[in-house]
Amino acid sequence: MAGRAEWDQRYQTSELIWTATPNRFVVSELAGLRPGRALDVGTGEGRNAVWLAEQGWQVTAVDFSAVGLAKGGRLAEARGVTVDWLAADLLEYQPAPKAFDLVLVAYLHLPPAELATVLHRAAAAVAPGGTLLVVGHDLTNLTDGVGGPPFPDVLYTPEAIAAALPTLDIRRAVRVRRPVETDAGTRDAIDTLVHAVGR
Repeated sequence: MAGRAEWDQRYQTSELIWTATPNRFVVSELAGLRPGRALDVGTGEGRNAVWLAEQGWQVTAVDFSAVGLAKGGRLAEARGVTVDWLAADLLEYQPAPKAFDLVLVAYLHLPPAELATVLHRAAAAVAPGGTLLVVGHDLTNLTDGVGGPPFPDVLYTPEAIAAALPTLDIRRAVRVRRPVETDAGTRDAIDTLVHAVGR
């Protein structure tokens, strides 16, 4: 899997890799929530963190790529919002327990043991009644979808993600489709979406 240097290099391009538009499932699942404290785990270039800040959330956005965080900072400045950008390795970062009304883990693909560690800490950071949203490339995307990592062991399934969150109440654990423009026309990417609530 790509390390910090590889991600820094990817983010060196002047343009945003994934555009400034927030992920469609982040919007559809979170738009109706009352803003509070939010944690974006593995924020990358910060598009979801900036959108959350625009909705009134007090956002902490964590990533190990200083280059990605700098791009997020420029996007936030252009949009007139404030985000607390934090450079940290997610395998070492421990958010405060029960401190966040929303924790977002979007397209964070790690080896299973590492992902389990991050998800455990993410779940522990959710306040009672707060929300954890996990979205990522689904295993079936390899055969039935488009895009995403080509490595089966880092891909999600709704069942596996839900099982990794035993301390939360699972509200939704589903596969969802996301239209993607390709050279062959529009095709669907398949994602796992798990929406859970803190106890």
